[in-house]
Amino acid sequence: MSHLEKFATVDPFKGMNGKNPGQCQNLVSGQWRDEKEYFDNIPDPLNGEDFLKIPNTKNVDEFIKNLADCPKSGLHNPLKNVERYIMLGNVCAKAAEVMRDKEVEDFFIRLIQRVMPKTDNQCYGEVKVTRVFLENFAGDGVRFLGRGFSNPGDHVGQESSGYRWPYGPVVIVAPFNFPLEIPALQFMGALFMGNRPLIKSATTVGIVFEQFLRMLIYCGLPISDADMIHCGGSTMGNLIKDANDKIRMLQFTGSSQVAEQLSQDMNGRIRVEDAGFDWKVIGPDYSSEWADYVAWQCDEDAYNASGQKCSAQSILFVHENWTDHLMPRLKKLAERRRLDNLSIGPVLTWSNKDIKNHINALLQIPGSEVAFGNEELESHTIPSVYGSMKPTAVEIPVKQLLTDHFDLITSEVFGPVQVIVNYSHDELPIILEALERIPLHLTAAVVSNDPLFQQQVLGLTVNGTTYAGIRARTTGAPQNHWFGPAGDPRSAGIGTPEAIITTWSCHREIIKDIGPIDPDWSTPELT
Repeated sequence: MSHLEKFATVDPFKGMNGKNPGQCQNLVSGQWRDEKEYFDNIPDPLNGEDFLKIPNTKNVDEFIKNLADCPKSGLHNPLKNVERYIMLGNVCAKAAEVMRDKEVEDFFIRLIQRVMPKTDNQCYGEVKVTRVFLENFAGDGVRFLGRGFSNPGDHVGQESSGYRWPYGPVVIVAPFNFPLEIPALQFMGALFMGNRPLIKSATTVGIVFEQFLRMLIYCGLPISDADMIHCGGSTMGNLIKDANDKIRMLQFTGSSQVAEQLSQDMNGRIRVEDAGFDWKVIGPDYSSEWADYVAWQCDEDAYNASGQKCSAQSILFVHENWTDHLMPRLKKLAERRRLDNLSIGPVLTWSNKDIKNHINALLQIPGSEVAFGNEELESHTIPSVYGSMKPTAVEIPVKQLLTDHFDLITSEVFGPVQVIVNYSHDELPIILEALERIPLHLTAAVVSNDPLFQQQVLGLTVNGTTYAGIRARTTGAPQNHWFGPAGDPRSAGIGTPEAIITTWSCHREIIKDIGPIDPDWSTPELT
């Protein structure tokens, strides 16, 4: 039997014709289980026909019990069950090997594409990032995450040691837009540091992580190490409230509004990678040699995955030296995107009505105009519950930026819509003030090879993942660098050892004081 035959329970290769690729199950207490109720309104995003059979779990008592049963000291820590560090490194090695199998790679690419339509290359990017992440932590990679330190004490026999300690029972809530990469990396990070996670992926895409979890179990992960639940958002919200005193930490990726509500529900015990109104500033050093590349990267950042990335380029500030050269190129690149190759596709959380209402509101700002787009896709079968808009850009005059329209201008659309602001060198202070006011600080880009311009912009901003240089982008693969917001003590990171350690463990200090006792010691006089 092939690797795929040993773990896969669904078939995404039945064509984009609405056929059900499979049925999802919950994992609880070491068992894969069916549920009594299933959602009946999960449409195929490309044609609206009946699609996945996803459990609509209502009874969550056993999931809460398992959270309560996990000790605060975790499944392992530097002083307990340390062989698990080695075991998880071996699981990573085996899983990376399995994901190098072309059949398995193609399986995950197509499965992602069935539930979150985007180009083959974008889907492959998720699979590659996840595989490389597993390779990075294979062997002793997990063990090294538990590295601590020691300091000499005040006297012989005393030593202070710092340890990376797990939280124990944790919860992960993952988004729809990266159905493999985000839940896989956060889930593995939670396990690496000794936690026992309960994970919920977005309802419409949970089938992807379920198959990944089945693969991990095939690769040696103990089946009782985690639970996975398929349910509605309200059910998960109630579970979090009911189990509030049992969840030691919640990691959430998604809407900033939901993140704020969960932060209150968890009394601050949360790590967040929330929405990002991500900016890109193109500096004064125009180069005809780089013009085509910069335009291409701007188009990629704004419209790949139909703009449904937390790192998507939401607002583009274009220096006057670039304006005449860049704008025609951006329009040409945007207009080449097509539904048949999924370079543009369904928008899963915004309807056309919602998108148009936002664009129309922007167009009420004096001097604003549509640069391109603002039209619905043609000749398609995308259900009306999903958006289907062509790539769109709205130009806003720089003088309107710091007015009462600021909140509207900097409201994120999770779809193929961006704002463009052209500015002169004298207007740079307005741009810098706008960057200070933007409340979300996930990704950013400073497109310039001018070191003084870079220094000025970078020194006055805080975005957690910021690219600088003529090749700068806002979207990038996190397997080779930290990815996450900054400027918020709740910020979650993903991808690197530092991200895993910061997000999934806390610091514990143990001071060993074994003696001997000073022979001149005596009981202090009491006064």
